[in-house]
Amino acid sequence: MTRYYLVIEYDGTDYVGWQRQDNGPSIQEELEKAVYGFCGETVAVQGAGRTDAGVHALGQAAHVDIERETDANTVQNALNAHLRPNPISVLQATAVSDEFHARFSAQARSYLYRIINRRAPTATQRYLTWHVGVNLDAQAMHEAAQRLIGKHDFSTFRASTCQAKSPIRTLTSLDVSRDGEVIDIRASAPSFLHHQVRNFVGTLKLVGEGKWTADNISEVLAACDRTKGGQTAPPEGLFLTKVTYPPNSL
Repeated sequence: MTRYYLVIEYDGTDYVGWQRQDNGPSIQEELEKAVYGFCGETVAVQGAGRTDAGVHALGQAAHVDIERETDANTVQNALNAHLRPNPISVLQATAVSDEFHARFSAQARSYLYRIINRRAPTATQRYLTWHVGVNLDAQAMHEAAQRLIGKHDFSTFRASTCQAKSPIRTLTSLDVSRDGEVIDIRASAPSFLHHQVRNFVGTLKLVGEGKWTADNISEVLAACDRTKGGQTAPPEGLFLTKVTYPPNSL
């Protein structure tokens, strides 16, 4: 048996999320079906994080144990062949130690949230961005976002359905930038609460609209009350971009 580390890209539009569920197709399920198609083995693909319905990935990480004697290039090519025509692609497959675990070995996770900020709706990016028609001040959003950096109780930005034992998290970075009509919000941390990034975005949008200031962000963070924060931004603008591991683990 060999354990393989996988880096996966996917468009989550038509899926119920990463995790296998009874109410529709999932990314995990499609990968497990691809492994079965390749080698006839029933496996559990372990992901680094559970993206929600409609959320995408540019660099989701996972691992899978395969009994068949093969090699990493064959695993990558075979999985991609069996995944077609699903919008799921295995970008990398690497044989790793049995001690490696996609979730528990991870040191950090990085996300991108993309907003199309213009009056006219987008025809080609509607499932990959959040269209906001009101002009947003990205610089003010970035400055306010810095109030969230560090170790805090993030209850204000935690979904009511979040199953994490503690709301305490350490946010490493939260940057907002604009390139023309595109606003990118990039966040990195060792781990995130359920909906944390989307709740950051929905709250920072209030700053971008001029309705709130950076001081309001500090106040709602200290309130530790989800009802004090902004809306939960829709899932389609969110991408899991990278999962980071110790260099000696891969």
